[in-house]
Amino acid sequence: MGQTARVSAIVWIAAVTLAAWMWLLLCQGFFWRTDVRLPAREEPREWPSVCVVVPARDEAAVLPASLPSLLAQDYPGRAEIFLVDDGSSDGTGELARTLARQRGGLPLTVDSPGEPPAGWTGKLWAVRHGIGLARAREPEYLLLTDADIAHGPDSLRELVSAARTGGFDVVSQMARLRVESLWERLVVPAFVYFFAQLYPFRRIGRRGARTAAAAGGCVLLRTDAAERARIPDAIRHAVIDDVALARAVKGAGGHVWLGLADRVDSVRPYPRLRDLWRMVSRSAYAQLRHSPLLLTGTVFGLALVYLVPPLALLGGLAAGSEATAVCGGLAWLVMAGTYVPMLRYYRQPLWPAPLLPFTAFLYLLMTVDSAVQHYRGRGAAWKGRTYARPEAVADEG
Repeated sequence: MGQTARVSAIVWIAAVTLAAWMWLLLCQGFFWRTDVRLPAREEPREWPSVCVVVPARDEAAVLPASLPSLLAQDYPGRAEIFLVDDGSSDGTGELARTLARQRGGLPLTVDSPGEPPAGWTGKLWAVRHGIGLARAREPEYLLLTDADIAHGPDSLRELVSAARTGGFDVVSQMARLRVESLWERLVVPAFVYFFAQLYPFRRIGRRGARTAAAAGGCVLLRTDAAERARIPDAIRHAVIDDVALARAVKGAGGHVWLGLADRVDSVRPYPRLRDLWRMVSRSAYAQLRHSPLLLTGTVFGLALVYLVPPLALLGGLAAGSEATAVCGGLAWLVMAGTYVPMLRYYRQPLWPAPLLPFTAFLYLLMTVDSAVQHYRGRGAAWKGRTYARPEAVADEG
């Protein structure tokens, strides 16, 4: 009787996992589709002015591959770049000036904000300083972009056209991250896949929907919407600043759009697992609002949804439980199938698809490590600056 009960419980767990994947497939905003790109757009008759704000801290290694793409923007209206050198020790500011002298293009101003006061994350303090410099130009839009992001030559005009045509206060593109090393191929597409699962892009752009998110590497923001939402002051504690920004704008009545980019790329390399581990773990626990309860639920959820399917398939075959094996196998198949579009978007082979349970296990460990670092007092970090008790995104609303 006891063994029968155990087998029955395992079958039920496998069935619940399969049901979860069917729900994710059909009811989670079709998160797995990768066709959410810049919406239909028409070029405006009069091009609005734009100021580009680039927070930069020790970015000399990536600036030669990214900054020239901003300087070379083919934008018919008035545009200017403000690069905020946030206490760099590698000559970031001087390199930016040198690149601007050599390449020409859009006007570039390089300035430094000084150390952030208590209550501010360093990146947002740099963004605040850049927005302050830009206000003197009275731009209609602000483009907030990271120092490691390379833009296609028409990126700015495409973003502005989409914002004006669709009436969006925020138009953000998820930059295509670098995928060259073995670990990048295994982990990076999954990073975007998991993000889309949490924040389905189709729901973000829907008026009236509560889901809000942006991708910090490329955010076009209406200046008046930023003022209404008190950006960045209202989110000054936020470690996950892009999501916090989108929530603040949407909470103030703004219209937000987020999708995948075609020609906006991150040039930052993550060749080793520890590089990727640091990228994820620095903010994973902040995403969970530093809540042990949410951490427990996340670990349980990841295990149930991603780890149970292969275990159920293999365990069911070993134990001769056909129902367990079928449920586990089908769940694993649906999981891998929903991952294929993201792999194709990243122009990758399909072998990582069936390995998604292993990748999810890595993310589970990264999330737990993020919590461990938090309780050790190390907190989150941005470019070598540590925040011992960063505020959660939800607390910023």
